[in-house]
Amino acid sequence: MEKLIEITDKALVQIDTIAQTDNPDGTKGLRLAVTGGGCSGLSYKIEFGERKEKDNILEFGALRVFIDPKSSIYLKGVVLDFKDGLQGKGFVFENPNAKNTCGCGESFSI
Repeated sequence: MEKLIEITDKALVQIDTIAQTDNPDGTKGLRLAVTGGGCSGLSYKIEFGERKEKDNILEFGALRVFIDPKSSIYLKGVVLDFKDGLQGKGFVFENPNAKNTCGCGESFSI
């Protein structure tokens, strides 16, 4: 079965590093979502959180990822990566569905 999203090895390492502080007992999963707002109309949201009833649940090794059904529409095919370099450091959503992306890369439109 094809995964809804992909997470690069580099991003998984960074998520694991952050989880040691933000989710030390490992009881929460990584919640990915899309919300209204931002320069281009829609924004990405990434945080550790509890599973909700209708969430899609993906597993990447020991990491559980929760995506609500509405966000799944916008996140299908997304690759979550982690970049660090001269232009900045952080998680990057590579979204093949996005028609426009703002300069900061944190919001998009379809």
